[in-house]
Formats: sequence, structure tokens, C-alpha cells
Amino acid sequence: MKVAVRKRKIGNIPVLEVVPEALIYEPLPLIIYYHGWQTSKELVLTQGRKLARANFRVILPDAANHGERKTALSEIPSLTFWQSIQTNLFEFAYLVDFFENLGLVNGQIAVGGVSMGGMTTCGLLCQHPEITAAACIMGSPSMISYRARIQTHAGAAGFFVPDDYAKLLGWMDDYDLQSQPQKLGQRPLLFWHGTQDEKIPYQDVEAFVEANPEANLQFISREERHLVRGETMDQVTAFFVTSLQ
Repeated sequence: MKVAVRKRKIGNIPVLEVVPEALIYEPLPLIIYYHGWQTSKELVLTQGRKLARANFRVILPDAANHGERKTALSEIPSLTFWQSIQTNLFEFAYLVDFFENLGLVNGQIAVGGVSMGGMTTCGLLCQHPEITAAACIMGSPSMISYRARIQTHAGAAGFFVPDDYAKLLGWMDDYDLQSQPQKLGQRPLLFWHGTQDEKIPYQDVEAFVEANPEANLQFISREERHLVRGETMDQVTAFFVTSLQ
């Protein structure tokens, strides 16, 4: 199947739209798929192509401070990281609205992402019941515990951390899936995580899955570090095929 990759700018958001060439103007399930920290939309293009070959319209945005929106990192630990996630949360509905107004969405809306994009995914599930299915790859459903982890480690390493760090990031209390799993309902959610992940703790995902046996969760773990292989991308594609078609 021939896949079209179109570079677009929606407002000030650079995106890649990946879609079967024969279905460019047809309503399709929409998947917004987010890249990880300090990468770009091009780094998830292989995943986008695999999904598009399964007859999805895939939108790969550059997060704020990344890719074509690259900026200098703040010297305050995680400030740029959290700003990037919050901007993803702000822009999600704007991107969906754009494609819905063009008549290119068939009513099914999904979200996924890698690492920082996986955390974005879990956050969106807290406030967007219109999301049909989601995939969190090497991310965490608990922004609050990750916030605390960064604060502890940065302080111990001698970096400056504001005394009101948690309050400055208080917005994430409403986007923490770990503390409000009922927001997920029975929507299918895929977690993929390496047991040796050195960046985002595997234990956060494991604890969430164990604490929510009634949820519609698929959990794949591998003895891997913070790395996505082709096999994982195929598993993500298979999950969305099952969940959306």
C-alpha cells in the first residue's frame, strides 16, 4: 500500500499527516501520535507509516520546544519537559477539531506516544472521553510520582529546584491517570514498557496494571531499556487495528 506523508502546519503546530494515498480525502479513524523527549515527529514516522498502512489517518506533531519548534532548555530541572507535555494537552483538541472540520474523521479518535508522548497519552485520557483507544509506550500513568521523582533526584544532585515546585505543576493533578483510573472506563489502553528502563520507571506501569484488573488493559513488557524496536511498533499497530476497526 502506498502511503502519503504530508507536511502541514496547523496553526503554529508543525505536523506530519500520514495516510493511505488512496484514502487521503476519506473519513478515517484518527490517531494522534506523540514523540518523546528531545526528539521530533520524524522519529515516530516509521510507526506512523505502519499505522497508515492499516488504514488510519495518523498525525505526528512536533511538541513545543522540539523539532521545528526547538528552543533552548531551561536550566531549571524538567521545566521544559513539563511545558512540552502541557502544550501537547492544550493542542490535542485543536488538532482533532481541525481534521473533524475537514470531514476527515469517521468518529473514532485515538492517541498514542513514546516516553514523554506516552505520558501525554495517559494525561489526555483523564479529560477526553471522546478518545476511543490509546497506547502508552515507555511512558507513565503517574505524572505526580514522576514529578516527585524528578524533584528528589534533582535536589539530591545539587540542581536548583523551586520550593513551590509541586504547586507550579499543580495542573497535572487533573491529568494524573494513576490517581483517577475511573476516567479510563473500559476504553482499551496498551502499555508497553521495558523492565530495564533507565528513564521512566517500569514499576509505575506495573503497579497501575496490577491495581486496575477490571480495566481494559493490555500490558506488554520486555527485558529492554528505554528503546523502541520494530517489533514494538508492529504490536502498537495490531492493538489499534483490534481496538478501532
